[in-house]
Amino acid sequence: MNVLDRYFSIRERGSSIATEVRGGVATFLTMAYILAVNPAILSNAGIPFESAVACTALAAGLCCILMGTVANFPLALASGMGLNAFVVHAATVTGSWQSAMGLVVLDGLIVLALVAVGVREAMVDAIPIDLRRGISAGIGLFIALIGCVNSGLVTKNEFPGPPPVSPGSFMQPTVLVTLAAVCVIAVLLQKKVTGAILIGLVLAAVALLFAEHGAGFAVAGDSKAAVWLGVPSLEIIGQADLRGALSLKFLPLLLSLLIVDFFDTLGTVTSIGEQSQLVDDRHRVLGLRRILAVDAIGASIGGWFGVSSVTSYIESAAGVADGARTGLHSVVVGVLFLLAMFAAPLVGLLPPAATASALIVVGFLMADPLPRINFSQPDTAIPAFVTVLLIPLTYSISHGIGYGVLAFVMIRLLTFRWDEVHPLMYGAAIVFAAAFVLGG
Repeated sequence: MNVLDRYFSIRERGSSIATEVRGGVATFLTMAYILAVNPAILSNAGIPFESAVACTALAAGLCCILMGTVANFPLALASGMGLNAFVVHAATVTGSWQSAMGLVVLDGLIVLALVAVGVREAMVDAIPIDLRRGISAGIGLFIALIGCVNSGLVTKNEFPGPPPVSPGSFMQPTVLVTLAAVCVIAVLLQKKVTGAILIGLVLAAVALLFAEHGAGFAVAGDSKAAVWLGVPSLEIIGQADLRGALSLKFLPLLLSLLIVDFFDTLGTVTSIGEQSQLVDDRHRVLGLRRILAVDAIGASIGGWFGVSSVTSYIESAAGVADGARTGLHSVVVGVLFLLAMFAAPLVGLLPPAATASALIVVGFLMADPLPRINFSQPDTAIPAFVTVLLIPLTYSISHGIGYGVLAFVMIRLLTFRWDEVHPLMYGAAIVFAAAFVLGG
């Protein structure tokens, strides 16, 4: 235990081994849906479902352990939502999912090179503090919105015209259970009960499974369990087509992937760093270069394993909110993912709504930086507000950040204070504007 304490600086960061393990379990449970969702999306590109399940778990497990041991940061990784949909689109354009995965491998290698020369790290330092706070709060609202959608609290309006979303039916079991679980977690947090979020999540899962299946929701006797617990299939590993991906005609696809991967991760790392208080007096995330390097390596690993880019997950906030402060948290998440290789579909049976209450509460906790935004300075506060507003409303971290960056740079130019803008912010604004114009 002393070895773990020294290696991960557990006591130095005000944590304990039990807290790190509990936080890792909480994070894993909020991320477990990826084991079912990622293969379901990738299967649309022709990727074998069963192998995608096992390889999704394997890639996530290895990258989480790498993050924990190399960067000592409470950040978990798995195949990125949105990035997997990009792979399906890329497979249509390139003609094969192997070439699409080749693009993902190249993306990771290019980003790793940018990390090595300090560009990605410098980009974080170039973003004004209020804008960084807006990114953190905006991502909090984004994951809270995901929880609301997963639970049925918010539904898409199928009818033409406003509003685009509508409230869900109050009498839906998922809505009732989510609201009840949020209240339970709130009470436990108020009373400072250890593991409040994890307790609420587990109670919600049990309630939803009982509501769906009755007293016989246990699956241990299911005849399919033997298949689910069999030897994992790893057939898609190593099938990425790097040569095919190097074609110049696929350059726009590669650039789009780079932009999304680059800025989504910056937002996530900034948010987790603020929430875990692993920042210096200038609000820079500690050990940022190692964190970003592992994340870049994860992208290439995900492509090589055939499961799209493995990237940092904002759901790590669930473990951080439960007290996790070190890389041991990430190692625990990684070990659980490796174990899930043998029972991934069983883990995937966790109802999406089961994690909704945890995501909503974590979103609330991540909104903590909002009062620290200096609203008496509209030239920085309004771009921060634009970021907070548009990350959830566009359902895209990179779009929310992009619009905030563009607003900040434009306001500085219109007030003749162009010398107060970091050169990288100008570069980011140009890249975002080009991407938005070309992407529609």
